Amino acid sequence: MLQRLLAPLATATAVGVRSSFAGSTRQLMGSTPRPVLPQRRELLATPVCMGRRSAKIATRKGKADAAKAKLFGKIGKQIAQAVRQGGPDQVANARLRDALAAAKAAQVPTEIIERNIKRASESKADYAEVTYEAYGLGGTGFVIECLTDNVNRSASDVKAAITKGGGKVADPGSVLFNFQRQGLVMIDACEGEDRAFEAAMEAGAADMQPALDDDDKVVGYKVLTAVEDYGAVSSSLAEQGIKTVPEASGLVYGPLVQQEVDDDQFEGNEALLERLLAVDDVDAVYTTVAGLD
Repeated sequence: MLQRLLAPLATATAVGVRSSFAGSTRQLMGSTPRPVLPQRRELLATPVCMGRRSAKIATRKGKADAAKAKLFGKIGKQIAQAVRQGGPDQVANARLRDALAAAKAAQVPTEIIERNIKRASESKADYAEVTYEAYGLGGTGFVIECLTDNVNRSASDVKAAITKGGGKVADPGSVLFNFQRQGLVMIDACEGEDRAFEAAMEAGAADMQPALDDDDKVVGYKVLTAVEDYGAVSSSLAEQGIKTVPEASGLVYGPLVQQEVDDDQFEGNEALLERLLAVDDVDAVYTTVAGLD
């Protein structure tokens, strides 16, 4: 019984003696404690940040793909329209030649071109250019361009998209006066601002502006022209070897004023824009909302 009570005390004493002996030994031998190594640095970007960045990149890619699909569809309808009006012979049909040149510049797949030529040759339906106007959130303005073979269907689909998106259908001319019809050639950002500006001025452009993304990063340069000068400026840039972005180029409605709205209204107008672009017959949408291209 007494041995069991004294055992812990003996153990503690032995441990203390060993610790004291070890400490004395280190002092006698002049040893120093082992240096503490720095800890490895963790990843600078957290998984959340990486996820947001990936989502933002995916969103941009999705918008670019949607814009390209819209462009292909628009050019396809222009080819079909030209064939119905002047026939499938490129030599005799100047409008078809222009449409095919635009298709080549935009790198439209051959099967899309051939399908539209065949469809136009077999069908009597024709496409009509129609423009609609709308008010967005915060009193902003929207102009919607369509190229359609069924005006009634387009009118119904566009008006439904405006209403569901929180906008209001506007009377013809009540919004359009805030826009100017003009030509736009988008120069690729890889050309650099100086080279893009010199080429644009040599081509006879009226103005050049940087195109910015959501992070205010330059993603291209907008070369603006009068409607009648668009073809000449576009051809001149091509002859100078300037790389352009066909899906972001063409005749557009440029807003004469830019309207600033609060964050909630901006998000609402952005949702309205995306809803309108989702309509099959809609080829382009223009708005006065500042920062919403």
